[in-house]
Amino acid sequence: MPKKSSHVSATPATQLLRQAGVAFSEHVYDYVDKGGTAESSRQLGVDEHAVVKTLVMQDERAHPLIVLMHGDCQVSTKNLARAIGAKTVEPCTPDAAERASGYQVGGTSPFATRKALPVWVEASILELPRILINGGRRGYLIGIEPKVLVDVLGAKPVNCALRAGA
Repeated sequence: MPKKSSHVSATPATQLLRQAGVAFSEHVYDYVDKGGTAESSRQLGVDEHAVVKTLVMQDERAHPLIVLMHGDCQVSTKNLARAIGAKTVEPCTPDAAERASGYQVGGTSPFATRKALPVWVEASILELPRILINGGRRGYLIGIEPKVLVDVLGAKPVNCALRAGA
């Protein structure tokens, strides 16, 4: 498989990170519809646990929020709702997610979203030495230190991960 260029034109997410003085690496892969983090981690040769997915969800009042989760885990919406003081939490429709984030589904970054959204991060992500997270385009991940999620986004840690098959 030919190696893709490692440089991608700027996205709102990478512009924000550069303005904030955040160092990041760029990782390009061939986007596969519905391939998710399993596909990106396979192509990039990294542990799927360190690939963080950006999920746009909403509470019972249809207020959108972002949840950052390990690629190999699911979100317990019951535990998430309890942790954030909501009655219920559910995934947004793709249209609602795109309206709130300003990004195409499959290329959603938590950085530089169209609307300011509260960000929640699975607490164990913050313990990893480095993560890959969407850089604002399908087929494009950026490598950052997890503390950037708290420092730049104000992400609040929660415990709502369900391991696949659990």
